[in-house]
Amino acid sequence: MNTAKTVVAEQRDFFRQGKTKSVQDRLTALAKLKTQIQAQEEEIIKALKQDFGKPTFESYVNEILGVIREINYYQKHLQQWSKPQRVGTNLMVFPASAQLRPEPLGVVLIISPWNYPFYLCLMPLIGAIAAGNCVVVKPSEYTPAISGVITRLIQNVFSPAWATVVEGDETISQQLLQEKFDHIFFTGSPRVGRLIMAAAAEQLTPVTLELGGKSPCVVDREINLQETAKRIMWGKLVNAGQTCVAPDYLLVEQSCLEQLLPALQQAIQMLFGENPAHSPDYTRIVNQQQWSRLVSLLSHGKVITRGDHNEGDRYIAPTLIIDPDLNSPLMQEEIFGPILPILTYQSLSEAIDFINIKPKPLALYFFSNNRQKQEEILQSTSSGSVCLNDILLHLTVTDLPFGGVGESGMGRYHGKATFDTLSNYKSILRRPFWGETNLRYSPYGKKMNLIKKLFS
Repeated sequence: MNTAKTVVAEQRDFFRQGKTKSVQDRLTALAKLKTQIQAQEEEIIKALKQDFGKPTFESYVNEILGVIREINYYQKHLQQWSKPQRVGTNLMVFPASAQLRPEPLGVVLIISPWNYPFYLCLMPLIGAIAAGNCVVVKPSEYTPAISGVITRLIQNVFSPAWATVVEGDETISQQLLQEKFDHIFFTGSPRVGRLIMAAAAEQLTPVTLELGGKSPCVVDREINLQETAKRIMWGKLVNAGQTCVAPDYLLVEQSCLEQLLPALQQAIQMLFGENPAHSPDYTRIVNQQQWSRLVSLLSHGKVITRGDHNEGDRYIAPTLIIDPDLNSPLMQEEIFGPILPILTYQSLSEAIDFINIKPKPLALYFFSNNRQKQEEILQSTSSGSVCLNDILLHLTVTDLPFGGVGESGMGRYHGKATFDTLSNYKSILRRPFWGETNLRYSPYGKKMNLIKKLFS
């Protein structure tokens, strides 16, 4: 297998030859990628099932469909985005014209996670290719079946000098991080994100960090109770809670808790039946380590719904917990599983204060029909994104850039935001040789007075 140094050197040489510059070649590559994804659709779904039991519906809708829609969006807009953009000038440079011209950065490293291993690998890849970059992809070793499929997929579409996959454990990641890239795109935990950023700083490499954290879900009393419960439990239990923007805990107005709890329990039953262990639509935990970590969280509060688990099947039932220990890992760390702690508040300002003393979340959810309260949440909190009266669906809007703030990440992507992130907008000023006034040249004499009249 080629070393990290060899892979990067080959791609840098390919890039210097200008072989990624043609917008038409990029569009052709994206069309070929789309065709290949469609050809390998069954293989992708089978691999996701093998790695952690993803239902076919979730594998297609949450992993494949979003990637196809992203390619379609780029095919529609890339020609326009790639054109130089004329910008205004001023009297000081007259006569002149100015423009911004997007150009590719060079060689991009994408380190993708295990929870949505296809979607979260291919989404930044699409933007990187569309922007004209070469790409090295490092998928997660925790999902070996889909990582192998991704490797074959990219091999079938690109030459290794344009885009390639490097599989392996964290040792491989460390080797890659010793090389000089023009951008690093990482999706994963804040802990690893700090390591990525430290390594990138050694090379002065810019980074996009898509991290996570504890995304709160606030429930006001002015709601459609049954619909709220259904939407919350759907968003929490998609992929068995292994979603970076899943609601990590509920803040429920005290006056509606007694009604909400049975509604949440009914929603779980509606989604997965009497026993979710027997449901074909309920995902398993990715590996033994994650399963053991999640089981250990069950002791840090009062379990009111299920809580049963099966080590051999890596199964943990949808679990509701009230009165969680605020100092325990359950409330201090991202849960990343099907466990939902529930707290109460008396006033909305109390809920807002609770959110604001914690690191800024990747997403914030608020259920209320009260527009004034919605605006109060928007004005008084900071988060990567906000979704009002639903869960997760903001991710499906291509024109809404996705990303975190503070400890939940930095940088934005999806749609044009990925193209912008992985492009350099070169500023260009063009002047002719006519129209020179000599106003800027010495001797200055009394030119200061004229400068003040013209430009102050």
